[in-house]
Amino acid sequence: MAPIKLVAGNWKMNGSLSGARLLAEEIAAKSAPTARRRVAVCPPFPLLSSVGAFLKGSGVLLGAQDCHAHEKGAHTGDVSAKLLSEVGCRIVIVGHSERRTDHRETDDMVRAKAEAALAAGLDPIVCVGETEAERDAGRTKDVVERQVPASWPKGGTVERCVIAYEPVWAIGTGKTPTVGDVAEVHSHIRSVVAKLGVAAENLAILYGGSVKGSNAPELMAVPGVDGALVGGASLDAADFLKIVNACQ
Repeated sequence: MAPIKLVAGNWKMNGSLSGARLLAEEIAAKSAPTARRRVAVCPPFPLLSSVGAFLKGSGVLLGAQDCHAHEKGAHTGDVSAKLLSEVGCRIVIVGHSERRTDHRETDDMVRAKAEAALAAGLDPIVCVGETEAERDAGRTKDVVERQVPASWPKGGTVERCVIAYEPVWAIGTGKTPTVGDVAEVHSHIRSVVAKLGVAAENLAILYGGSVKGSNAPELMAVPGVDGALVGGASLDAADFLKIVNACQ
């Protein structure tokens, strides 16, 4: 069976309460999740409850941008997966390159967060991808082969886990790999996951990195691409909805 596709909007550290309401309500009103496609938005932590209320009854999922590996404790500024679940989240992003870079998160930390997400009933989106230097050195596949097994949660299944391939050099730069490059890396990720003993053919692998309405039809048509993790374009309802509609 083909993977259930997902288009997830990562609002990052953007937005306001009033703006979030307008954005969430427009996405909720005009987005149409189906049996074969899910749609989610991941606002900043303070907006989760409010955005969740605006999305209520729409079928659009509420997601978070990160979680801590522990359920509770002396971790000032962090948020547990359990608490995210309690405020209505269904998914959570872990291992985004901005977390790996800005907060020096390792593959082991990402895996622990993904495991915490699963334990709390959340579906983790595990992010992987190479830097521009790694790409120029021809090491893209090496990076994938290191990050995917090390970041994959123990007990993870393709029904619960999603991988997002986000080439770091493409995030927020306007640059995108060729469709051939995307297809090749997604195929390689799937082969790496298969070695973990899970049904990789049923795994949703998202593409992320300067996805927008104008290039979404081409990117979403690439074999092995099962949706998108969207950054800047998710802050514009019309552009985000074009990406959603391109993911059939």
